[in-house]
Amino acid sequence: MLKQVAEGVLIHQSELLENNTVVVQGRDGVLLVDAGITGTEMTCLASDLRELGRPVVAGFSTHPDWDHVLWHAELGEAPRYGTARCADFMRDVLSNADWKAGVVEGLPPEIVEDTPLDLYGLITGLPAETTQLPWDGPKVRIIEHPAHAPGHAALLIEERRVLIAGDMLSDVFVPMLDDDTDNPIEDYLVGLGRLEGVADDVDVLIPGHGSVAKDEKVRARIKLDRAYVEDLRDARVSSDPRVVSPKPGWEWASGIHEGQARNLARRSKREGTL
Repeated sequence: MLKQVAEGVLIHQSELLENNTVVVQGRDGVLLVDAGITGTEMTCLASDLRELGRPVVAGFSTHPDWDHVLWHAELGEAPRYGTARCADFMRDVLSNADWKAGVVEGLPPEIVEDTPLDLYGLITGLPAETTQLPWDGPKVRIIEHPAHAPGHAALLIEERRVLIAGDMLSDVFVPMLDDDTDNPIEDYLVGLGRLEGVADDVDVLIPGHGSVAKDEKVRARIKLDRAYVEDLRDARVSSDPRVVSPKPGWEWASGIHEGQARNLARRSKREGTL
């Protein structure tokens, strides 16, 4: 179930939401980024890694959305890292006695029965301003940035020239703003700027959802996302292909754009009355 996208870097893509789980080979085992969304898929992944003789020695969650903080006992007990803000967010979630009911309510109904929650969100926060992942493998630079979710981070595998972008730069989802910040548009543009700042060091882009981009298509993804966010900011009608001509089966995702446009219009109206 693993597909190689660069030397020592493999992915598995979930069937339902095209989540990309990333496996990075190290000396004694693998780094597992955003482990997956169903028990069946994670169990299969664990089996494949055992057959390869490559245990999971570290995990990383790019951000605290439900589909990026799952884990399965079959994957082992390796430390599961995230940024300090990501871990703090998950700690707040898990401190609520009813957290599991809230998570289940937000799951796609197709996978409710096959989404393991026993190890949900158990993230070890790295010290603030940490820029390198602590593991015995290729150097992995942590690029924390505002945009999409608290403590969101991309990972740059420098010697492999691979960027793991979390929920950014997807070809199936438009940029999804973090509505809980004061300036979601500005924050998103800052986040895109940080990713653009390393684009010259990237040959392979792995988004959290959708297809891998290579070479000149990396900058094309950044350009497309920037245009979408600027259109939202300026209240222009979007011509983004993910909105007007989505991938077959993904027509529902255009509703994300419609919701964001409404939210921003309400926010602008409210701020205009203050």
